[in-house]
Amino acid sequence: MQALGADDPRQVGGYRLLRRLGAGGMGRVYLGRTAGGRTVAVKLVRGELAEDAEFRARFRQEVAAARRVGGAWTAPVLDADTEGEHPWVATGYVAGPALGTAVRDFGPLPEQAVRTMGVGLAEALTHVHGLGLVHRDVKPSNVLLTLDGPRLIDFGIARALDATSGLTQSGYVVGSPGFMSPEQANGQPAGPASDVFSLGAVLAFAATGTQPFGEGVSVAVLLYRVLHEEPELAGLDGPLRAVVLDCLAKDPAARPTPDQLRTRLDADGTATVRLGRGGWLPPALAAEVGRSAVRLLDLEGESDPAAGPGPVGAPGPVDAPGPADVPGPAGAPVDGLPLRTPTIGGGTPVEAPPEWTPMAGAGVPTGAGARPTWVPGSSPGRQLAREHERRMRWPVAIAGVTAVVLALVAVKLGLFSWQGSADPEITDTTATTSAPTGATGVTQPPPTASTGTPSTGTPATSSSASSGPATTPSAGPGVVPARFLGTWSGEMTTEKGLPAGTTTLVIGQAAVGQENTTSRNATSGPLSITCEGAWRLDSASPEKLVFTSRLVRSSFPGACTGGSNAETLTLQQDGTVRFTSADPPAGNPSGTMRRAG
Repeated sequence: MQALGADDPRQVGGYRLLRRLGAGGMGRVYLGRTAGGRTVAVKLVRGELAEDAEFRARFRQEVAAARRVGGAWTAPVLDADTEGEHPWVATGYVAGPALGTAVRDFGPLPEQAVRTMGVGLAEALTHVHGLGLVHRDVKPSNVLLTLDGPRLIDFGIARALDATSGLTQSGYVVGSPGFMSPEQANGQPAGPASDVFSLGAVLAFAATGTQPFGEGVSVAVLLYRVLHEEPELAGLDGPLRAVVLDCLAKDPAARPTPDQLRTRLDADGTATVRLGRGGWLPPALAAEVGRSAVRLLDLEGESDPAAGPGPVGAPGPVDAPGPADVPGPAGAPVDGLPLRTPTIGGGTPVEAPPEWTPMAGAGVPTGAGARPTWVPGSSPGRQLAREHERRMRWPVAIAGVTAVVLALVAVKLGLFSWQGSADPEITDTTATTSAPTGATGVTQPPPTASTGTPSTGTPATSSSASSGPATTPSAGPGVVPARFLGTWSGEMTTEKGLPAGTTTLVIGQAAVGQENTTSRNATSGPLSITCEGAWRLDSASPEKLVFTSRLVRSSFPGACTGGSNAETLTLQQDGTVRFTSADPPAGNPSGTMRRAG
């Protein structure tokens, strides 16, 4: 939590604001309290969104749907103003940690606690699905742990953002890649079975402490694994493992329903008995949850109510009857916007995960010199050895995998914007970047022995395979065979046979040690990311050239690898050139290139 700033209101509707919980794409989230003492989370919509008619309509619709959710183990919407100048929504709040925070601080839950949590969440999904709704984003940060049971939060309000024209054109997709169902990763609508898949991933995380499809890897890799690989469930045995595997079936029809899942998780009936009565959490975790609730009661607002802007909205029926306040629903509003939830221990918040993950679009370029390498932040300290072993088992081509996954849904979604990180439990990311609407070509000519190193234009932000900026040695005789000079182009594939886009090279004459080649790596389609590189000649023979490449320009920040110290071109008998690259982050792409000029 953060103290209220000078620009934060002190009252919204009938709620006195105490602290700021966080902020995200939709707006700011505050901890508030009614005159009667009820604690709530209040989300105040950003002004520019409030002026968007499409957003207003969708926000109104999603709030109305969320108001219907009031079953056990869910977080209700208590109040809202969808028509005022500054729309807002209030949900119940409880000082219970998110599942991800609890696992991080206390380790995996014991099997009985996992089963009990699963029963509660299955009941919540049964209720939600019975209303004709689908959650679409079940993940550890949307599961809050209270003394009497779990609470499932986020029932769609954040999806009102989908209605805004600007965000839709940028291709925002709700979901978290490590817990997203295959059909969601494939750009298809989410149904009830999608929630079951995500719940299975949550159960695996709770029981093992790691995400079933890996951590510390790029979004593209996670999506590929969700679509094509089996989960890693090391340490999960017996009937619980079988239940989780069934939930994680690639075919939605093969997954159990929430009712069936509940029955299998509670075969002996003990989980149902424990729900609502306490004692289901490990003692140390339960003690901290209790202390968090006490700290919440002691929390007071700002001493100077006039320190910020005036009240927002008209007072509403803030003390209307509703679900019990203690333990109450989650420490995050129903829509699950990135916000702070109390940690287990000191009331110091951590960030809930960003809602928006880049959905796959059409083809991310790879190839020589500079290739996409989409790697947001990683989760520190979680099973690094296991993840390393998995990477060695399948040294994924970041770029190639991205191209495969993106091609599945780009036609439907268009471009994307990125707002988030790979470690949703601990990272607060509010900045947004968008893919450009077009791709640029090679902007500098290849150098020659007389011209030296070309201008690099906008400096690249990625690291280079070389130790530093290229330097031009004293000009020597050109050693590049005439048969290699000119423009070459070809389609690349990774060492796993995945498409890796088109590589275009412009090769000039030079001595060894000089940069004489420019590269452009791109794919066509709605999503166009271009990686431009410069190559330094390391050796030349009548049949082979070897280069070290570096990144010069990326059309999307962070989307290209830094380069390679072993780009090899080998002349073939039919006049083509065989290209190979020692660039593991890009999947060691290779391909046949033909003269294009």
